[in-house]
Amino acid sequence: MGNDDRHRFLVFASVILRKGNKILLMRRCNTGFDDGFFQCPGGGVDGHEPVTQAIIRETLEELGVTLNAPDLRIVHTMHLSGPGRSYEYLNFFAETNKWDGEPTIMEPHKCDGIGWFSLNQLPDTLMPSVKHVIESVGRGVPYSEYGW
Repeated sequence: MGNDDRHRFLVFASVILRKGNKILLMRRCNTGFDDGFFQCPGGGVDGHEPVTQAIIRETLEELGVTLNAPDLRIVHTMHLSGPGRSYEYLNFFAETNKWDGEPTIMEPHKCDGIGWFSLNQLPDTLMPSVKHVIESVGRGVPYSEYGW
């Protein structure tokens, strides 16, 4: 089998911004996918872009805050699939408690709310896959498969 015959899937990168026992979550809107649900900041990794750079770029685009690669620690990788999805993807999650700037909604056409949530009181409208990741990180589990 040649390289062109191999299965391909999407790669995403997300960040868990942490202040003590609280994390920042964003509520999706107008995207056509899980609108109304909270998730971690992040997005797709562009071609020829390292995961950490994608996290830095996406966080600046979505929240207007600047991250530094040495402050990011990859804490979880999730391989996701599920019913009704015509694709599967890998999502890398980094965690940091250091950034420059105040998180602000920079893309109001994709996000209609942000907030700091206690790990003990996460919103009911948290994306189930993100809840799974946050619980996995809390248990020190570095990799999971979701939706299979």
